[in-house]
Amino acid sequence: MMWLHMATGFTGALTLVFLARAVYRAIADAPSVAAYFSPKGGCTDAVVRELKRARKEILILARAFSSEPLAKALLDAKLRGVRVELLFDRRNEKDSTSDLHLFAQQGLAPLLDMQSTSAHNSVILIDSRVLLTGSFDFTRQAEEEHADNLLVVGGYPEVVAAYRKTFLQLKTHGQEFRSGAPAKPPAETVAQDAPVRLAA
Repeated sequence: MMWLHMATGFTGALTLVFLARAVYRAIADAPSVAAYFSPKGGCTDAVVRELKRARKEILILARAFSSEPLAKALLDAKLRGVRVELLFDRRNEKDSTSDLHLFAQQGLAPLLDMQSTSAHNSVILIDSRVLLTGSFDFTRQAEEEHADNLLVVGGYPEVVAAYRKTFLQLKTHGQEFRSGAPAKPPAETVAQDAPVRLAA
């Protein structure tokens, strides 16, 4: 009789764990969109909050990146074991205020988009689940001086997958930035896919 109680208790515990995980997934992946606006509207805080939640992967496409709180959050994520991949507009190479130089020194191996005339993206993908995008550049000026917007989108896997696919395509013509070594543009181009639409 005792073995029956033990088996039921163990099975019951496994059932509870299974149900708890199912509820968490349902809540965690429920569709959500939050909007933030600058100046001083909480964009930087929202980005830092999402970066702190990253567990596996952070992918970033950025025209500009020069924000101490965001750079610290990325470096902290790297220390937690999160894979961080960066693809910046090539103008960052000559911008002494860009965090590109810091990231290279810290071993993040940032890439420069050497093919696009202007890589005017502001995109962060976290764990293939959350998308951050908008006109908000990842800079101090964007938070404190500019009129910008930021969307934090969760629960739309097809949209996140489309952005992730685009990141991987753009990455193919990125070149690793190394301090003191000018980057050279690669030869091949990559075609873009059709747009993805959000379900109402």
